[in-house]
Amino acid sequence: MRKFRVIAVLILLWNILGDAAYLMQATADLDEIARRDPVQAQAFREMPGWAWAAYAVAVTSGTIGAIVLLMRRGWAWALFALSFLAVIAQFGWTFLGFDLLGAKGPSAAIFPLLIVAIALASTIYARRKKADGTLK
Repeated sequence: MRKFRVIAVLILLWNILGDAAYLMQATADLDEIARRDPVQAQAFREMPGWAWAAYAVAVTSGTIGAIVLLMRRGWAWALFALSFLAVIAQFGWTFLGFDLLGAKGPSAAIFPLLIVAIALASTIYARRKKADGTLK
């Protein structure tokens, strides 16, 4: 049970970092960002409302999923699955709609791929914990 709690807390902390990133990006001064990283500022300016909404759903459902996981509720996996799908939608626009790889190169995919991997791993972990009876 200790291992479960450690993993669940780490998932929660990761998702809280995602919440903070969303809030910082949604309220960012784009002119300031443009001085440091013009491509990033352009991506934020061009990001459609549905992609921002997907980002918000991804971080919110991930955080709630982590809290529900800590509460040992079986439906945590569904929240993580929703977060995973929202992450795919958000990054779908980032890479296909905006073409971040064309603008910044292949290294721009590293952190987004990590986010996708953790979202998927969280979903799988919660689903397995439901299946083994850890979650009710």
